[in-house]
Amino acid sequence: MRQPIVALVGRPNVGKSTLFNRLVGHRMAIVEDEPGTTRDRLYAAAEWTSQPFILVDTGGMDIAATDKAPQKEQPDLLGVSSRDFLREIRQQAEIAIEEADVVVFLTDAKDGVTAADADVAELLRRSGRPVVLAVNKAENESRRQAASEFYELNLGDPYPISALHGMGTGDLLDTIVAHLPTIPEEPESDAVRIAIVGRPNVGKSSLLNALLREERAIVSPIPGTTRDAIDTELRWEGQDLILIDTAGIRRRGRVEPGVEKYSVIRAINAVQRADVVLLVVDATEGVTAQDTHVAGFILDAYKSVVVIVNKWDAVEDKDTGTMLVHTQELREHLRFLDYVPVLFISALTHQRVNKVLPLALGV
Repeated sequence: MRQPIVALVGRPNVGKSTLFNRLVGHRMAIVEDEPGTTRDRLYAAAEWTSQPFILVDTGGMDIAATDKAPQKEQPDLLGVSSRDFLREIRQQAEIAIEEADVVVFLTDAKDGVTAADADVAELLRRSGRPVVLAVNKAENESRRQAASEFYELNLGDPYPISALHGMGTGDLLDTIVAHLPTIPEEPESDAVRIAIVGRPNVGKSSLLNALLREERAIVSPIPGTTRDAIDTELRWEGQDLILIDTAGIRRRGRVEPGVEKYSVIRAINAVQRADVVLLVVDATEGVTAQDTHVAGFILDAYKSVVVIVNKWDAVEDKDTGTMLVHTQELREHLRFLDYVPVLFISALTHQRVNKVLPLALGV
């Protein structure tokens, strides 16, 4: 059964990473004074009053800067090194809002309500997600009193906290847990649940299609328990399997082409529900930071995993040692997964695709 997802969002430099570290109990997010240092979403398991959930830390949202040219009177909320990442940061935060079960909107009592806060608040109101409004850096009485200003955002009661010192975080957690939905139990089944995860354009859709075209596979779409997902039930050599949708690979019972938005939350949900995870990487690009983030969560979730190196047909000038070199490089980057099997395939040409399911069932 998957755990609920709680996303931390807000404009740059309000202390999201500090609050993230406070709530999960150990330092995982990089915390620096320069705004915009949390570019990738980080995630960790958390628990309060025996209620487990997954906490996701997002990069700072500077909506005005991505919607239009910055005005001269507007402060530069992001550091120079993050300027090129503005749109990507916003997109990742928007996906987190869309797919989280509860959103914690973090603001700054020291700065008061800003135009950037109002922009994020408007986005949150449109999302329809449950929102908990937290006002950080309220270390003294005057700032705690100033938190009442944030009622003007029309997002309910503001909770004054100090992420740095832990003040008020207990009340905040009580409210978060009160908003968490009840996650339905997975139906009893002897089927092996297999999740195909990976960043965009590594060939997850092509691999899924290739697996489903195996002539021995009997396929029928079944509703998944994750939001907007369709799982695929199939029978392979007498074994019932369920292929879990990770990032919108299958919608309405078929694979649809189009631009896929990378979503760590969807990958997290899929990994939680899976017995075996197929981590798909691109042979032409190698392992990226996104790959290592998902691999880390797979490891933390104690799931069986197979690394699938797709697009092997696109690697040029191969010889008898090329596969060994690629394997060594992959294990170096995923050193905490150095014990897992690695399979080089081409979903396009079906090279070694027939080995994917036997390997997945053997780990």
